[in-house]
Amino acid sequence: MNAPARPPVTAYIALGANLGDPQATILKAMNDLALIEGVSLIKRSFLYQTAPVDSSGPDYVNAVVEVQTVLTAPALLAKMQYLEQLAGRERAYQNAPRTLDMDILIYGDASIESAALVVPHPRMYERAFVLVPLAEIAPIRVRPDQLRAVSGQAVKLVTDASVHGC
Repeated sequence: MNAPARPPVTAYIALGANLGDPQATILKAMNDLALIEGVSLIKRSFLYQTAPVDSSGPDYVNAVVEVQTVLTAPALLAKMQYLEQLAGRERAYQNAPRTLDMDILIYGDASIESAALVVPHPRMYERAFVLVPLAEIAPIRVRPDQLRAVSGQAVKLVTDASVHGC
């Protein structure tokens, strides 16, 4: 007898890149997420350009996607890390410039604290490059005071509107 199917969970994933062609990398990663068995891409934010935070190198391109998934949070993370590796991600040192970085921001109502994964993401409310695109696709997930708290961090909309939607 087969085990009952897991009910789908809504998760939000942040994407960022600042090496190579970051805009193309983010768009490809969004499409690749949608191809993972057990993951459905529901919404994608516009792309945003931001200066590095706690890092160096060229400006980043950032976005957030909403997915529905039947994967567990650790299984989703493993699939995301595989996509990062395919994009040439190297973890030379903490906050190093990168070809692709993906983080689970929110996984349903779960609170997860393990060596490999902390959800909700512990620094998401400190970063405009996460909150602005998250507020765009899930305004109920970001309070106005949280946006005001990061309003001093410059976030520039990338004007290619063809990337928006699903």
